[in-house]
Amino acid sequence: MTAKVETDSCGRKSATNACTEPCAIERAMRLIGGKWKGSIIYHLKDGPVRFNDLARQLGGASKKMIDQRLKELESEGMVLRQVISDRPIAVSYELTEFGQSALKILDDLRNWSETHQIELKK
Repeated sequence: MTAKVETDSCGRKSATNACTEPCAIERAMRLIGGKWKGSIIYHLKDGPVRFNDLARQLGGASKKMIDQRLKELESEGMVLRQVISDRPIAVSYELTEFGQSALKILDDLRNWSETHQIELKK
């Protein structure tokens, strides 16, 4: 069903057939649109990356933030965590097949942003 906005005889607007849950775009944005999630996925595109290397690539994100986002992506089935060694602990992350399926979308988003020279407002 498609939501429609209707206007009554007094000019008041109301929505009919409104969505009662998030649409497909909103669900996808909640999955990959969180702060740093898209960048993390994009940096894992070429294969496994160790945590500290990923943190260096994402210069503006704190290690705590990166760790939180990686845990979220892992619980969502987009990223695999692999312990390389216990002493000292070394961990690498790589995309699952599901995570790799988001790369085209992220690449299209990157191209769109670059084409339109999108800048963040301060």
